[in-house]
Amino acid sequence: ATATAGPRSFSAAEVRARCAQGACLVSCRGRLYDLSAFVRLHPGGEQLLRRRAGTDVSAALDGPPHRHSDNARRWMEQYYVGEIEPADLQSFSELVDEKAVDAAAQPPEQTDLCYKTVDVEKDLVDWQKPLLWQVGYLGEKYDEWVHQPVDRPIRLFHSDVLEFLSKTAWYVVFMVWTPVVLYLSWVSYTSLAQGNTRLFSSFTTEYSIPVHKYYFPFIFLLGMILWSLLEYLIHRFVFHMKPPASNYYLITLHFLLHGQHHKSPFDSSRLVFPPVPASLVIGFFYGVLRVLLPEVLGLSVFVGGLCGYVIYDMMHYYLHYGSPKKGTYLYGLKAYHVKHHFEHQKSGFGISTRFWDYPFRTLIPEETFKKED
Repeated sequence: ATATAGPRSFSAAEVRARCAQGACLVSCRGRLYDLSAFVRLHPGGEQLLRRRAGTDVSAALDGPPHRHSDNARRWMEQYYVGEIEPADLQSFSELVDEKAVDAAAQPPEQTDLCYKTVDVEKDLVDWQKPLLWQVGYLGEKYDEWVHQPVDRPIRLFHSDVLEFLSKTAWYVVFMVWTPVVLYLSWVSYTSLAQGNTRLFSSFTTEYSIPVHKYYFPFIFLLGMILWSLLEYLIHRFVFHMKPPASNYYLITLHFLLHGQHHKSPFDSSRLVFPPVPASLVIGFFYGVLRVLLPEVLGLSVFVGGLCGYVIYDMMHYYLHYGSPKKGTYLYGLKAYHVKHHFEHQKSGFGISTRFWDYPFRTLIPEETFKKED
C-alpha cells in the first residue's frame, strides 16, 4: 500500500519569497496558512492582514486587542497548506519589511499551494450533492453546523433551472428594481400633484387631511424607515428562527431562506435576493399597503420601502466584498456584520443600519470591536 504523504514543510525563505510575490502567508504555532483569498474580506481591513504576512499570528489570534472566535479559527483552517520547518520557527516572530508589504498589495501570482476547503470525511453533508435536501436530516446538529461557516460555494437544487433562479449577481437587483423605483416615484408624485389625495377620508370628510405633492419626499423617507424596521424584524425573527430539530421541512425552509448564507457567507452569488421570489414578497407587501392606506399614499410609502430594499441588498453585498476606508461608517458596519456571522449570530441583526438593534437590545457589545492601530 502507498503511504499517505504528510504535510508539506516550508522554509522561512520560501514563505517570504511567496509573500514578496503577492501571497499572504502566515504561521500559527508552526502551521502555515495562505490567506491570499481572504485578505479583501478581512473585517479588520486588508492592510492589517497584509502587515502580518510572513509572521506568526498566534498572539494576534489570542489577543489583545481581542480574542478571535472559535469560528474564526475554524475558518482559518480552510487555508492550511503545510508546516514551517522547525529550524525556521523563530524567524516568524518579526514582521516583514515595508517593501515586502507594498509588494504584497499587488495581485498574487499563481502558486501551487492547495487549499483544504472542507474535510468531506468529517463533515455532516455530502458537498458533491445539492445541500437543500440533506440539511433536514441533521436534526439537533443543524443549528451548530449551519453556524460554522465555510469558504466555498453552495449548490441547493438538482435542477439546473432552479439552481440558476436561486443565484443572483449583485448588479441584477439594481438593474431590475431601480427603474421600478423611478417610475413609481414619478407616478406617486404626479398623482399627489392632482390634489385629490386626503388622509382619513374613508372615515370622515370634514376632518380629512389633504396630502400635497410637497409631502412626497417625507412619505418616501417614511417608507425607507419602515423598510429598515421590517428588515430587522425579518432578519431576527424569520431568518434566525431556530427550527425544531424534529421538523425536516422547517429546517429545510430555514436553510433555503438564510441558513445557506450563514454556512457560506462569502458565496457572492447568494448575497442578494433573486428577483423572481423577491417579486412575490414585494407584491404581497404592496397589497397590504393598498388595504391599509389610500391608493396613492400607499404607493408612495411602498416605493420608499422598495428603494430601502434595493439599498439594503447593495449594502449587504458591499459589507461582504467591499473595502471601506478605515474610520468610516461603512467600515464599522462591515466589522459589525462580519461579527454577526462569526461570533454573535444571536445579535447584531441590523444590516443597512444598527439603529433597531438599540431599542430591541440586540446590539453587539462595542468592546468586541477594539482593533489595532
